[in-house]
Amino acid sequence: MDTTQNKELGGLSELSKDKPVQYCLYARKSSESEEKQALSIDSQIKEMLAIAQRDNLYVADIYRESHSAKDCGQRPVFNKLLTEIKNGNFTGILAWHPDRLSRNAGDLGSVVDLLDQKRLVEIRTYGQRFTNNPSEKFLLMILGAQGKLENDNKSVNVQRGLKTKCELGLWPSVAPTGYINSKNVDEKGVVYIDPQRAPIIKKMFEKVVYEDYSGRKLFYWLKNDINFKVKSGKHLTLSNIFMILKNTFYYGMYEYPRSSGKWFRGKHEPIISKELFDMAREKMERSPIRVENKEFAFTKLMKCGLCGSGISADEKFKRQQNGNVHRYVYYGCCKFYDKQCKCGYIREEDLVKQLETMLDNLDLDEIGMREHLKSEVERYKKFQSGVLGVKDKIKVADIEIRNYAKYVLREGTNFEKRELLSCLKSKLVLQNKALSFDNSVRK
Repeated sequence: MDTTQNKELGGLSELSKDKPVQYCLYARKSSESEEKQALSIDSQIKEMLAIAQRDNLYVADIYRESHSAKDCGQRPVFNKLLTEIKNGNFTGILAWHPDRLSRNAGDLGSVVDLLDQKRLVEIRTYGQRFTNNPSEKFLLMILGAQGKLENDNKSVNVQRGLKTKCELGLWPSVAPTGYINSKNVDEKGVVYIDPQRAPIIKKMFEKVVYEDYSGRKLFYWLKNDINFKVKSGKHLTLSNIFMILKNTFYYGMYEYPRSSGKWFRGKHEPIISKELFDMAREKMERSPIRVENKEFAFTKLMKCGLCGSGISADEKFKRQQNGNVHRYVYYGCCKFYDKQCKCGYIREEDLVKQLETMLDNLDLDEIGMREHLKSEVERYKKFQSGVLGVKDKIKVADIEIRNYAKYVLREGTNFEKRELLSCLKSKLVLQNKALSFDNSVRK
């Protein structure tokens, strides 16, 4: 129910309650540019209420919607209207024009089906009336199809216009960082060098090529050293930096649409040479971005004692002369707050040994650990009886909680180890390869 319905109806419903057809007034205005010439929602409602009063029609409700009618089934208010009609709450629709109801074949077919089923008695527009009459339904479908044809033609025209712009060397979108779009209406698609940011973009490529900067080192340089910001006032993210280093637009070529295989030479002034771009790309490919999302046992559970950053993990593989490959996991500061942090790295085996030593003095959540231990014991009993046919009388009370915790640290899965450390009352701190706990940081 429209919140302003009572004011807008202004006693109209009382005037015509004896009418058998109960109308719902539906007004829609798309947010897209195609609707710029259409009447606003308020204007549609005003005109259709005047018609309802003139013809003594009973308007039971008013539905407003600002949503494109191009896609089938994507308008929540319109879908609710169809449901209300199916439920018998409305038998008529008031709308400014048939294209307000639908500009796609699916929604149009739903409306015509309701007319066929006689659940919808009448549709009234500003200058027309549609009932369950073959000629009137045919006209309704033609007018609705005309709206779809306009949408389809507009899409074709837009794509043709974008292609023409690209063939002329113009850029059909928002200018990348380092360029600015022309504000002149006669220069659509023209981009100019951003005098404030273009030199920084060029410097980014040069630092990669001549100073062996990595993406992360560029990130810290841009953010901390020179406080570089884009037009929105935000700093570049690490992913933004890699996107810039891969963008061919900066040496004068671009692909549009992306991944289409259609390349164009732009009329814009290049910021860098193709040679510099190729050298930077080659440098970055030698140290590609790590995309795997590995899980380690003790990450996100510790902080650096020097700078307060989180503790991250990395793995290394070493092949021995006999062909065996050993995996080593190292933990150290992620250097989020201080890129020069000297926290150092510690191997996971050494970390576990320190944790085992600390367990006797750490404050464990005994209840949480005991409940977890109870479930483990029950699982073990089921295995003994179900698989081995042996009944074990082991009791939770007979097991030392801290010994069980040490066993989990040595032999448990990553999930079990993380669950164990989550029972600690204090946050773990890593500093100079030594573990301690911070009583001031409570979970």
